[in-house]
Formats: sequence, C-alpha cells, structure tokens
Amino acid sequence: MSRIDELIATHCPNGVPYMGVTEVADYIRGITYNKGDEELNGPRRVLRANNITLSSNTLNLDNLKHVSESVRVRDNQRLHAGDILICAGSGSKDHIGKVAYIFRDMEETFGGFMGVIRSKGKLDARYLFHILTSDLFLGYLRGALSTTTINNLNSRVMKGFVIPVPPLEIQREIVGILDAFSKMEAELEAELEVELEARKQQYEHYRRMLLTEVEATGSLAELGELGRIVTGRTPKASDTSSWGEDVDFITPSDIKNGMKSVSIPVRRLSKSGADSLSKAIVPARSLLVTCIGADMGKTVINENKCATNQQINSITLNSGIDTDFVFHVLTSMRGKIRAQGERAGGTMPIINKSDFSKIKISLPTLLEQKRIAAILNNFDALVNDLHRALPAELAARRQQYEYYRDKLLSFREDV
Repeated sequence: MSRIDELIATHCPNGVPYMGVTEVADYIRGITYNKGDEELNGPRRVLRANNITLSSNTLNLDNLKHVSESVRVRDNQRLHAGDILICAGSGSKDHIGKVAYIFRDMEETFGGFMGVIRSKGKLDARYLFHILTSDLFLGYLRGALSTTTINNLNSRVMKGFVIPVPPLEIQREIVGILDAFSKMEAELEAELEVELEARKQQYEHYRRMLLTEVEATGSLAELGELGRIVTGRTPKASDTSSWGEDVDFITPSDIKNGMKSVSIPVRRLSKSGADSLSKAIVPARSLLVTCIGADMGKTVINENKCATNQQINSITLNSGIDTDFVFHVLTSMRGKIRAQGERAGGTMPIINKSDFSKIKISLPTLLEQKRIAAILNNFDALVNDLHRALPAELAARRQQYEYYRDKLLSFREDV
C-alpha cells in the first residue's frame, strides 16, 4: 500500500468530499482600464493572456502593458506567492484556461480578462494548480463554454467547477510526487538544451575553421557563375485552380532556423499551377535562399522539385560543384547576406536577383568540397538529431507526468 493509500484509509475511508472550487478558494478578476490609460512607461505593469506560456504553464514578463497610476488596483488584485493566475477569457479558445503558478509576491497586477484563484485555507495552492492544468478543468471548460461565443470565465462558470478536496496532508503528498515529475522534466529540458547548444558551437567552430582555410586557398566565384538563379513567383490568390497536390510551393515560413532540407511545405501547386510557373520551377537539390525581410539569409536544400514565392532566390548548381558544400558556405554567410540587404536603405532588407548573383564565395577543388561537406554534414546531423529528439523526449516525460497526475487526482467520492 502506498503512502497516499494509507492516508486515505486513515483520514477518509468512505471517500473524498467534492466541493465547488469557489467554496474553497476566492476567484478574483483583474483590473479594467481604457486604451487611453496605457502609457509607454506607465507605473503599473499589467499581465495578460500572452504572458502565460501554455506549454510550460509559466510566466514570461515580456511585452507587459503599462498603465497610468490613475488605474485603480484593489488590494486583492495584487499578486502573491501561491496565487494561481488564469486566463479568464478574451473571446479566444486558445487563451482561455491557461494557468500559471505564482512563486513570489509580484509588483505586477493582472488585466480584466484574467483572474486569480487564491486558496481560503482548505487547499494547497500547488494541489489546485495541478488540478487546473489537468483534463478535470479543461474538460469542464470545454463543456461549460460550448454554448457561448464570448468564452468568458466569469464567477458563475467557476462556481460550477467541482474538485476533490482530500485532507491537506494527502494534498501535499500528491504535490510532492507531481512536483518531482515536473522538476525532472525541467531538468531534462535544461540538460538537453545545454547539450544542443554545445553541439551547435562545435559545429560552428569547425565550419568557421574549415571555411577560413578555403577562403585562403580557394578561388573566388560569384553565385551567378555557379549555376542558374531563379527568383520565385506566386500564382494569383484568386486563381484557386493553381493550388493542389502536385508540386511543392516553398515560402520563407516553411524554412525554419537550423533546417538543412525542406520537403513538406504548407502549400502545393496543382499541375496547371506548376505549368503556369514553369520558368520558376527548380529541380530537387537546388539551394533556396530567403532574400527579403527579417528572416533573410536562411538557406535550405529542397528535397523535391518545387516553386518558391518571390521572397526566395534559388540556385541550381552546375555539375562539378557540391551542393552540400555551398549550403554550408551560404549558411555561414547569413549575417553578411542580411547586412548587404540592409544596405539597400529601404524599410525592409532586400537583395534583388542581380545583387544576389554577385555575392562571392571561395571554391576549392571538388574533392576538397566533398571532404569539407562530409565533415560538416556529420556535425549538422548531430545537432539536428538532438533537436528532433528533444521535443520527443520531453513529450514522453510529459505523458508520464499526466498519467500519474490523472491517477492521483482520481478519488472515490464521499456521498
């Protein structure tokens, strides 16, 4: 028999009482203010829905709203350790029900579409937090709010949420177990992030060393001399017949940081759409480089024949040039490419096809290109293998936590 089973047998052998959450905790809505109350550096800082990170149920203090001193804040609207901040609703089902546990007293208050749940004494705050991040609460919300489009988590809705309230000794035993799982998950994430950063630095070190040697010994060549350069095009939005499932259509949003190849874009062209862009179609294993906007300079290799939008220049290399080698060179030059685009002087960094074609790189012999590419491909694989493994490992830990949470929060009701 587990320690929790022993405590239940001792303190509540006939089952655990279930009570409305507002019977054992206060539910306090946040401050209200007008647009005119907002000030760039106002004295009051206000937390909003976007300040709760859903994946980790933690707070971030970026992009806080600042409002004037004239906005009234009641004493119970100040945040204290043990409070649970909850998104009370803003017309968006993506926000409603997000929660974060407050570990310390805070200067910040919270906005009117937020609420705080504060224990009256019969609840351990961490116990309540684990309940509010479980399907007990999220399932209740889905049902309670299914008949309205306002998605307002008001006092009436909260009053209807019923929770098991075992003795505090049992609550704290459960908290100890679940917090231990959460701690292990956080520690694992931190360890994997450190390992990932170390691998990235190792890759960048060897790439810098190898390509510095190439710059000293290789021959300079303009990108336009290395192959065919194509600037992408986009079918008319009104031409729905251009879209289908035949040919990949790549945009900058399909190209993520650290990605080497792209094969599953959000959109694809129909055969007729591809035919209409026939001069902009590039074969597999071309190099796609973003050349407009904040994300310019990202380089990937397309795994399939594709078209791109006009924010991408593609290079289909001549024979005798190693695609992987040029990929690593252009990836190392991302900062330089962006700096060149910013020198154009417009509000948005941009490199047109003509200027892009004139970018110079150093080329060693094909044998040396292949040697360097093989080394850097191995480092790139090490980085990306861990990058892919990280979310999978964390998801496994999260499932383990959720399994034990759901078991520990299931009680026979004392009727």
